[in-house]
Amino acid sequence: MTPHTPASVRVRAPGKINVFLEVGDVQDDGYHELATAFQAVSLYEEMTATPADGFSLEVSARGPVDVEGVPTDDRNLALRAARLLAQTAGVDRGAHLSIRKAVPVAGGMGGGSADAAAALVACDALWGLGMPTSELARLAARLGADVPFALMGGTAVGTGRGDELSPALARGRFDWVLVPNEVGMSTPVVYGELDAHRERHAVDIGPAPRVPAVDPDVLHALRQGDAKMLAATLRNDLQAPALHLRPDLARVLERGESSGALAGLVSGSGPTLAFLAADEASAIDLQVTLSAAGLVALHVHGPVPGARVV
Repeated sequence: MTPHTPASVRVRAPGKINVFLEVGDVQDDGYHELATAFQAVSLYEEMTATPADGFSLEVSARGPVDVEGVPTDDRNLALRAARLLAQTAGVDRGAHLSIRKAVPVAGGMGGGSADAAAALVACDALWGLGMPTSELARLAARLGADVPFALMGGTAVGTGRGDELSPALARGRFDWVLVPNEVGMSTPVVYGELDAHRERHAVDIGPAPRVPAVDPDVLHALRQGDAKMLAATLRNDLQAPALHLRPDLARVLERGESSGALAGLVSGSGPTLAFLAADEASAIDLQVTLSAAGLVALHVHGPVPGARVV
């Protein structure tokens, strides 16, 4: 170890909720244009990076998260992020990454993206690079659509594939109750089901938007810090296909909404459900009610900062 190399670096990176997600038509390359409003919430992945000759990764759970299927080889986005940073910066050292996961795996909350953002921040600090945030953000965009937001945190509007970000002003605090699900969902499968859903219901729902856009009412509600106003504008185009694939989620959604939530929605491509509460006390009441019904229910709040050294 050089004198400048810390013994280890610990980073926290948040999961996210898409409070609004409009999906355009499928493009020639198979991808969809998106317009989304993200909020980073206080459910964190924790990563510790320590110096090593090569690159390695271990994963454990923090709370009720099944990490059984999380790869620890180069299929893992965090490991790819560390290698990409080393390659870009011309670093000839490695790192051992230890991830403690609290964000549901394949849960529509960007856990893997949070891990990749954490790896960029942790290795930058471990190797003493001091790389500008703008450069880390450029690398983040190469890794995946949600990685730049996990790096930035707060509240933001994402366009393109969700990776072209502009910060959005959000006042105050929004309280959420999350209900994760043991059975993850594949994002590509949910998008495929959206395309099929649109074909099946073409007469009723009309064509997909050519250029998706975030509803101005959503941004207004966030700026006002008004949970009731936000509840009226929550929207996720992936919700109908996710519920079609997983009817069991619709029952939980109904239960949360009838138990005091202002509104509920599928987070991202699912299967995590996010219920917006009027305030902290209402969120705690809802968490208790859903827990008593035998569901795993987590109280979180947002917006919170992106990946940070702690």
